[in-house]
Amino acid sequence: MTVSDATNDYSVFEKVLAVQDGRLLTLTFNRPERRNAVGGGLHEDLDALIELIRTDTSVGAVLLKGNGPAFCAGGDIKEMSESTVGPAERVGELLNAKRLLYTMLGIEQPIICAVHGYALGLGATIALFCDVVVAAEDAYFADTHVNVGLVAGDGGAVLWPLLLPFGQAKYYLLTGDRITGTQAAQMGMIHKAVPADDLFAEAERIARSMAEGPTLALKWTKMAVNQVLRERMDLVLEIGLAMEGATFVSEDFKEASTAFLEKRTPTFKGK
Repeated sequence: MTVSDATNDYSVFEKVLAVQDGRLLTLTFNRPERRNAVGGGLHEDLDALIELIRTDTSVGAVLLKGNGPAFCAGGDIKEMSESTVGPAERVGELLNAKRLLYTMLGIEQPIICAVHGYALGLGATIALFCDVVVAAEDAYFADTHVNVGLVAGDGGAVLWPLLLPFGQAKYYLLTGDRITGTQAAQMGMIHKAVPADDLFAEAERIARSMAEGPTLALKWTKMAVNQVLRERMDLVLEIGLAMEGATFVSEDFKEASTAFLEKRTPTFKGK
């Protein structure tokens, strides 16, 4: 089956490419010039695509990956630093992350994620919210919010304490330190790590197996297991996003954004 044969026309999206082959739909982040940072329409494309997939019975599973040198660099710091919207609008934009994460949990089809290069900040959150994560051994994950003066509120505070021992999760959220693909698999944070050359073939093998598997059993198992994550999201996500919104308008974030663009170390003042 080609894209045009599917229930929905996925060919109109540019920042997240969609190709359907049988019951498997492959989504590819397509901002390689920005290391697939979430900006420039990528967030909107992904949100719209997930909503379309929800009602498409021709799709049995989704494979999510990135084009270029990395899976996803997280929020686009350059774009955020150039934004002219006011504080209220900025917080409103941030709340879009809540809708995306709930939508990812809500679709019935399993989402398999292939991580190469790195998955940072919101990019790590999107990857880890997928149902199965396969990474290259030399890839790495990091929630880097604190490094740019922001609260890890768009999912990190929700998910990392579920995937790691609590003390480990707090350490990585408070430092932004990296976890390699190999380490992530050893710690139980992801399903497995494989040599980089084998990554996409292995992720596709798993995704295709699920796409062609018992639809009802898969979707209802996902629904039952995700109740645990949904409960944690209801507890933590809104307050995390509100606190992240507060730091978006802080002097520390402005300093971090400027330092990022100037390629220097930021000087934080706690304001």
